[in-house]
Amino acid sequence: MTQAPPIAWPAEGAWLLEPSISYALGAARAVAPELLSRPTPCHGWDLRMLLRHASESLAAIGEGIQAGCVGLVPAAEDGDLAAEPARVFRDRACRLLDAWTSPGHQVIDIAGCPMAASVMAAAAALEIAVHGWDVSQACGQRQPIPPSLAAGLLAVAPALVPLAGRDPLFAAPVTVAATAGPSDRLAAFLGRSPRFEGSST
Repeated sequence: MTQAPPIAWPAEGAWLLEPSISYALGAARAVAPELLSRPTPCHGWDLRMLLRHASESLAAIGEGIQAGCVGLVPAAEDGDLAAEPARVFRDRACRLLDAWTSPGHQVIDIAGCPMAASVMAAAAALEIAVHGWDVSQACGQRQPIPPSLAAGLLAVAPALVPLAGRDPLFAAPVTVAATAGPSDRLAAFLGRSPRFEGSST
């Protein structure tokens, strides 16, 4: 049985990763221990849970780029991630950027399905930027995703997160005004209210 060819992807999808990491790192600077129990735009998740999830995703993506494959079973959580989720998130984001800018595998194997590294980079960029937005909302900073980055992510988001089959990872898109900027439209496409009103718990 022959293996399916890697998924093709526009080369420009990969350039989104570096600015997404930069934006998320800026958002994470606002995290303080007393904010970790705050709710986030991810329903049912507080800031600590979100950071831990995002850190695990960063580690898996970095592993894929460096090793050429991604394991389906996440690694056991280390004590640093439990104790200092914001610091670990920042560290892993920087490591992912280093992995991406170093020579690495061009095709990543995910459970026997080959994926072009540029596709993984685009998916990583979308996840990192949106979780950076989540962090900013939870911390009360509400920094929008930069317009050019958000517009680029909006261009690839429908292919990465189709309307069908997105539950339970993403909620249905939220309606926004026609005049909404690209950051608000991206958040809304991924099921988040651009006017998230969180409060400390």
